[in-house]
Amino acid sequence: MAKTRIVLLHKPYGVLSQFTAEGGKPGLSRFGLPAGVYPAGRLDHDSEGLLLLTDDGGLARRLTDPRRGHPRTYWAQVERAPDAAALSKLARGPVLGDGPTRPCRVALLAAEPPLPPRDPPIRSRLSVPTAWLELTLTEGRNRQVRRMTAAVGHPTLRLVRCAIGNLRLGGLPPGKWRWVDRREL
Repeated sequence: MAKTRIVLLHKPYGVLSQFTAEGGKPGLSRFGLPAGVYPAGRLDHDSEGLLLLTDDGGLARRLTDPRRGHPRTYWAQVERAPDAAALSKLARGPVLGDGPTRPCRVALLAAEPPLPPRDPPIRSRLSVPTAWLELTLTEGRNRQVRRMTAAVGHPTLRLVRCAIGNLRLGGLPPGKWRWVDRREL
């Protein structure tokens, strides 16, 4: 029986979560990933961070099955610092156009997380400060974090998935990958 292969990639901004380039946006083929592994989930082209790839179809289905509800943690840079009411609304799970979201963990970060600068940088307005949130969700709707923060009046400017379950992005630079030992799952 072949050993399952799992790869953790730091997907850069502007890259699709597929191997093939499309619509002028590059795909994953540029990162020298091992043959035979495929994304177990996705990140939008304008989101960054941890993306798992595997050759185990069963594992990929378990990771993407909404009934399993495994935690995914994100750092979101938002416009203005949310007050306690906005944080509470996020934690309870705001109602979006496709229904209420599950409750989540949310915290206002005291400092910017340890990330390399984004290329291109986010838009910056001198009169509008930004803040960083850490959100841990157990569902994965399309553009969910962005829609949640917008629903409470704090649009997301930069979004980075920093963890899936116990797996953390750590100091892995954008565009780099590493093997995951199954015991890490």
